[in-house]
Amino acid sequence: MIELHTFADPDAQALALALAVGHALQATPMATPATAATPRATLAVSGGSSPRLFLQTLSQQPFAWADIDVTLVDERWVPATDAASNARLVRETLLQNAARNAAFWPLADTSQALDDYVATLNADARRARADVAVLGMGEDGHTASIFADAPEWPHAITTAERFIAVHPGNAPHARVSQSLAALKETGRLFLLIAGPRKLEVLQQAAAAPQENAISKLAHDKGVRLDVYWCTH
Repeated sequence: MIELHTFADPDAQALALALAVGHALQATPMATPATAATPRATLAVSGGSSPRLFLQTLSQQPFAWADIDVTLVDERWVPATDAASNARLVRETLLQNAARNAAFWPLADTSQALDDYVATLNADARRARADVAVLGMGEDGHTASIFADAPEWPHAITTAERFIAVHPGNAPHARVSQSLAALKETGRLFLLIAGPRKLEVLQQAAAAPQENAISKLAHDKGVRLDVYWCTH
């Protein structure tokens, strides 16, 4: 099920989504891992240029950030200091202000081999499923780093493993991504997009099944996707 929330102003979109994410986190029955003294919630966010304003807005919200684990939906296989690093974006935008007390769980360590690192992620019980995730979407219909042109596409949409390695055909950098199954298991899913072209891609993906990740989510009867769309 897709629910569309429309905004004419990026600031209003960012604030509304930040408040909705906060409400979803507060409504989540927090899990208590054996290693945690208090219950915690997990928030997964996306990188790229689109969520920068949202992440900055979210960082100012007075949530119980000390009880929240922040992680990524996906990550480029680059050092954390690289300009393309989603972890760098999160540290510079979200892990500031009120959110500086959140715990951060990045998704890349380029000192290791990519496949070995993904296997380690999948074996790590501390990597709980996200309670709330904020997705982005490309004009090819990919979300997270689940690219239909990657050789891992069949694995990405069928595996029960939470994390996958991805080598996109037409996008730079190898990636680590949550799998389609991991996204489907997320407690609440939000999608942040802007502009008429992105809305058109989403509407086409929802109208009929397509070979892209956003269509796979849109046609899963167990998935609710709250879309926060700005007209420009």
